[in-house]
Amino acid sequence: MKTKLDKASIIAIRDCMGTQPDESVLIISDAKKREIGLSLFENAKKLGHHSMYVEMIPGKVNGEEPSPHIAELMKKFHVVLCPTSKSLTHTDARRDASALGARIATFPGITKEVMIRGLNVDYHKISDLSLTLKEILEKGKKIRVTSKLGTDISFSIEGRNVFASKGLFHAKGESGNLPTGETFLAPVEGTAEGVFIVDGSMAGLGLVKNTNLTLKVEKGFATEISGGKMAKKLIHMLDEAGPEARNIAEFGIGTNHKAKLSGILLEDEKVLGTIHIALGNNKSMGGSVAVPLHLDGVVKKPTVYLDDVLLMKKGKLLI
Repeated sequence: MKTKLDKASIIAIRDCMGTQPDESVLIISDAKKREIGLSLFENAKKLGHHSMYVEMIPGKVNGEEPSPHIAELMKKFHVVLCPTSKSLTHTDARRDASALGARIATFPGITKEVMIRGLNVDYHKISDLSLTLKEILEKGKKIRVTSKLGTDISFSIEGRNVFASKGLFHAKGESGNLPTGETFLAPVEGTAEGVFIVDGSMAGLGLVKNTNLTLKVEKGFATEISGGKMAKKLIHMLDEAGPEARNIAEFGIGTNHKAKLSGILLEDEKVLGTIHIALGNNKSMGGSVAVPLHLDGVVKKPTVYLDDVLLMKKGKLLI
């Protein structure tokens, strides 16, 4: 009898990745995410795919490179699924395998509950909304985000590629998160100015509970960070990675109507009615910063302007 986790794994392999009968599937996991990794592996085999399960040592931070051996393996399979503790999304290993045609889904920080909830959803509906947002953002030059709590940050997006993480990765080289649902881009380096207040969750730190994180941004970098113990931990993570880790790396809008704030950034950044702004690496999005760290902060109920035209009002998309 199939469990709920089995059903979610089958949806990921068959529907989201569109895996064909003759295609090979690689699952990369670690000890902390073994249950999910093995579920994907067993169900890939049951679906008739030549499959391999590889377990790596859990990474220390999101964006840390896997071993060279695993990086090479990723290039040899049609489909690669990565349920890991720390994200492999923004790594050279993922980018290099994608460039050779592998279709890759990363599941950073995934839990059994998030897997079940986030994958039993209408991905065609999510895809339509994500692609519509992509088309709108591609026509814009500047974004401004405000919120009731005091967020007020602006940045240029002129000439930047916009990405729709729609949950359907059927073409050669396509990649993204599962569960998914977001449209995102890399702001032009050096252009972000203002302040943003993270009141949802912060990658690597979980849900924001007592004190919101306040980040002051000047010339594209987070120059001041405040907000109690969580701020101190964030500063430590950024300092360990170096000055470029404070780069404003990403702006994204959640498009998954079933996702909810759980403290798992993989799900949190997909929640409809939120935006997220990330620090660090933006290489995967067409940027120039390759620091080995990428940390997203979720802002609840934001108001978003695209070239001074209202795109979202207090968390509600106006499209």
